[in-house]
Parts: sequence; C-alpha cells; structure tokens
Amino acid sequence: MLLVTLEGGIAGMRCVKALQLTLAVVKPDAVAHPLILEALHKKILENFIIVRKKDLTWRTDESERFYAEHAGRFFYQRLVEFMSSGPMRAYILAREDAITHWRGMMGPTKVFRARFTSSDTLRGQYGLTDTRNTTHGSDSVESAKREISFFFPEFNADEWMLRKEPCFRLGLAEYNEERQIHTLQDT
Repeated sequence: MLLVTLEGGIAGMRCVKALQLTLAVVKPDAVAHPLILEALHKKILENFIIVRKKDLTWRTDESERFYAEHAGRFFYQRLVEFMSSGPMRAYILAREDAITHWRGMMGPTKVFRARFTSSDTLRGQYGLTDTRNTTHGSDSVESAKREISFFFPEFNADEWMLRKEPCFRLGLAEYNEERQIHTLQDT
C-alpha cells in the first residue's frame, strides 16, 4: 500500500510492507527509438523507485548465458541474436510487490495477445513481435535475485535490503535527474 505519492513519481512514498526488488530490461527494439525509451522511463518513474540503471550492449555469449535455461527451445537462437543486436537498458526497481506490478505493466509476452487483451500495457502499446516485445521482467523472487546479479554484479541485494531498504521505504529518497535513479536524501 502506497501511503504518499509525490509529483515526479513515487520517490517520497512510504510503504507499510518491505520493498521488493525486481529486474526490468528495456530491450533493443525499444531502446532504438528514443521517444519510446523516454516514455518507458517515465512510466517506470511513475510506478517505481529506480535503484539502479545501466545502459549496455551484450555480446552473443552473454545473451547465451542469460537465456541458457531456454537452450534447445525453438525461440532460443532468435532471442539470443536479438538481445545482442543492440543497446538495452536494465533497471533495478523497488516497490511493494515489484515483480507482480512490473509484470502487470509489461502485459502478455505474446504481442498479438497483448494488443487485443491488454492494449494499455507496455507490450500492447510498443511491442512488435513475441521476441521484440519491448521489455523483460523477472518472474519470481529467485529469478529477480539471479537476474539482478547477472546485470549488476556489483550490486548486493541482501546488503541493500538490510541497510538501504528501510530508508527508501520511509520515503527518504529523491529522484536524481542527472543519474536517472533515486538516491537517499542527505540526512
């Protein structure tokens, strides 16, 4: 439950429950279009605390490692090639029930379904195909932890939850426009 919402997103929110972390990725098809990337960032900012943000481009071997669980499936090679075809943006997002909320914002994986059943979702609005579907998000607490570590190896989720989450939960964060992330206010 969000108790306070401030202009410019949820930086000053106070939460009853502990914040949850999730990984969100804006895929190369969306990053290739600056206006779509900007619109997605704005939607993220309106709904989440942005803990970390990173722009990156994968080599093929990195894409293969990340999607190793799908090796052998019919879409694997197409997905690996697409995810290493250009720049992408990765986020660590926080809020109550972050995983469920981000997955709800993304909508169905299949763009055709998203357009007809969930047209107000990110994939319904911006997705092109089932591979070029704009976004990726973790589907469980376990995968969020694993995927965050893959994209942000320097980030220690356990340490953040212990030391910083309480401050963010109490609404002591502010949005840093230059860095495009939320930071703790000077105390």
